Amino acid sequence: MKLAFLLNNFYPYGGLEKNFLRIVNACIENGHSVTIFTMSWAGEKISGVEIILLPGAGMTNHSRALSFVRQLQRKIGPRDFDLVIGFNRLPGLDLYYAADVCYLLDIARRRSFLSRITPRYRVYAGFEKSVFGRDAATHIMYLSEAEKKNYISVYDTPEERFHYLPPGIDKKRIRDELSEQSRRQVRGELGLKDEQFMLLMVGSDFRRKGVSRAISSVSALPGDLREKVELFIIGKGKDKSFKRQALKSGIGERVHFLGGRPDVPRFLAAADLFLHPAVTENTGNVILESMVAGVPVLATEICGYAFHINKADCGVVVPEPFKQEKMNELLSQMLLVENLETLGKNGFSYADSTDLYSRPLAAVKIIESVAEKKKTGAK
Repeated sequence: MKLAFLLNNFYPYGGLEKNFLRIVNACIENGHSVTIFTMSWAGEKISGVEIILLPGAGMTNHSRALSFVRQLQRKIGPRDFDLVIGFNRLPGLDLYYAADVCYLLDIARRRSFLSRITPRYRVYAGFEKSVFGRDAATHIMYLSEAEKKNYISVYDTPEERFHYLPPGIDKKRIRDELSEQSRRQVRGELGLKDEQFMLLMVGSDFRRKGVSRAISSVSALPGDLREKVELFIIGKGKDKSFKRQALKSGIGERVHFLGGRPDVPRFLAAADLFLHPAVTENTGNVILESMVAGVPVLATEICGYAFHINKADCGVVVPEPFKQEKMNELLSQMLLVENLETLGKNGFSYADSTDLYSRPLAAVKIIESVAEKKKTGAK
């Protein structure tokens, strides 16, 4: 089959992009032809795949997104693709990989009414409706049951258009780095002593991932415990305001931004606790990656994959509605009690007995099934 994959921008270290690559490669291995349309591409190209760059024109993100859509409409039609698959909400998709939370509900929860009368809102709300509207034709690969219910509650989207995708963690990539030698090497590079706690966060868009919440919790630790803690953040984003927050909180020297990196499993091998206090999060693949690595997790209940923490008994879930004082208390408790190693082992065992890995193959089956339905419908 001829498949078109659409992605606004490709950045090699993001969770969405990692899943994008694994699904694209699984389609290629199954004998399908793939063409990628994107506004920008950072990193290595995929061998044998045509990547068409369509830089969006405009001064704002939403104006560039509109420009991208108009270019797509001109480029895709004449090529006669069997299926058009989008990893961002865009008009004209046959199939959407639903990694995002519901835009309408998220804006209503976090922003004022005035934000709903802006051109930005009209564009993105229109894009979302083009995918999930009751009368739309787009099928949806969904990752979170809770988010599926949110979309149905807003758009009355028919159930038959939803197709569940299990997680798609790359177990081998993570486990290959898990050794005492790797742990000591990374901790040595970071200047960490054996008695110090290495707290790790991974993810771009620092505001949404809860970096401010993590800094507040570290600064609120009892003095003797705080002196043993170092917080490391891996990801791409604007970090100036967070560095200022750390300095004002008296822990500027204990908060470290490492930028985007391709070797996250090495840092998982060295970490004592993984933090993911996200403000909004459809799933949270990093939660599962930490479990695969045997690292205890503290995450917010808003994360779609937070339920795995409770099932595995491998950490703590901060309840919603979020309260900073509660997170502070839970972080302090986790670091004070001597059970981090037990929690890590629980997550490691759970990852060996639970399907956290089959997403790429499941996605290929859904793509082939939806393409066949489209072909039959056309006939």
